[in-house]
Amino acid sequence: MDIVAVAAVIGVMFAGSTLPTPLYIIYKQKFGFSGITLTLIYAAYVVGNLGALLVFGRLSDQIGRRRAMLPALAAAVVSTLVFLFADGTAALFWARALSGLGVGVAAGTANAWLAELVGSDKARATLISTGANYLGLALGPLTAGLLAQYVPWPLHFSFIAYLAVIAIFGALMLRAKETVSQPAHRLSDVSLRPRIGVPRAIRLEFVAPAVTGFGALALVGFFAALAPSILAQELHETSHAAAGALVFELGLVCAATVMLTKQLTSRAAMLWGLGLMVPSVALLVAAQQLASLATMIGATTLCGISAGAGYRGSLQVINEIAPESHRAEVVSSYFVCCFTGNALPVIGVGIISAYAGMLLASAIFAGMIAVFAVAAVIFAVRHRGGPPVPSPTSRN
Repeated sequence: MDIVAVAAVIGVMFAGSTLPTPLYIIYKQKFGFSGITLTLIYAAYVVGNLGALLVFGRLSDQIGRRRAMLPALAAAVVSTLVFLFADGTAALFWARALSGLGVGVAAGTANAWLAELVGSDKARATLISTGANYLGLALGPLTAGLLAQYVPWPLHFSFIAYLAVIAIFGALMLRAKETVSQPAHRLSDVSLRPRIGVPRAIRLEFVAPAVTGFGALALVGFFAALAPSILAQELHETSHAAAGALVFELGLVCAATVMLTKQLTSRAAMLWGLGLMVPSVALLVAAQQLASLATMIGATTLCGISAGAGYRGSLQVINEIAPESHRAEVVSSYFVCCFTGNALPVIGVGIISAYAGMLLASAIFAGMIAVFAVAAVIFAVRHRGGPPVPSPTSRN
């Protein structure tokens, strides 16, 4: 029961991160901001993610999983309240940053918690957490899109419902089993010093999974930030429900891919993800050029397979090559690459589209993803890697 509860919290937190996706168009009309501002609002979420990773990344190891999870849920509550009562663009920036902070702390805490609850089967823990992550990303925009389209108060009802969901899972967390045996009880015993870095011995092996994670999260960020605008401007589909459903499709395909490819080795999954990035972004541009909703649905499916396989495979590769004594630093470095991929390309697309149109911006985005994918494949083939470097304490 504890495993189910912790996995569900991952899904709930990530659902909150994509809940505003089909609402951005409404906010844009209400507050009158530009497309560039919209992408910056989306990217504020990543600022919160990076803050959580760099400052609070090891917090739950020190104070306990439950005591770290509850403040993360509290950050999600505050973020939701800021969205609920937003009266201008500045509020949206604050809400997104707080959402990123809460999700960042919750994700790190819940992943460690799951690994300890599951036991020795770390692959199972990774599949559960990754699947819950993508299911949450899928359900958030679908729910918000349907409520915005068919229920009154489109900018309020989704957040009211989400607050109720957080309250339920907050109560479940109070009853979940604590797995940290000796948590710190004094502030002086807690260190917030960032731990990030890649040992020299595995730097070349690190490149391929890091670039894969960057590309996979760039695809997710593209849809989460820009799918409603593309549907409205390029495909002339203005339904909020349709915008939510498109991002739901992406998340659902990602989650299904993670589960269905569990028999693939980590490298095979990563290489399949990289190989599919090129045709998926090509189809994405073709859908806009043809103004074809059917092609867009096909592109979303292919992007979902690529992102799901690429993310699962690259994360598993990182866990395999990271020396035990530097595991936290290496995994944190990988997630910095992922979060950067989730934000920077989206900002670039927003800026280019404001001056040259969405189609050209999407084409440049596709070209960047293709170059990165080819480079990652080359590194993956040339630097296959061996066993993790042993920790200094293990050398006798």
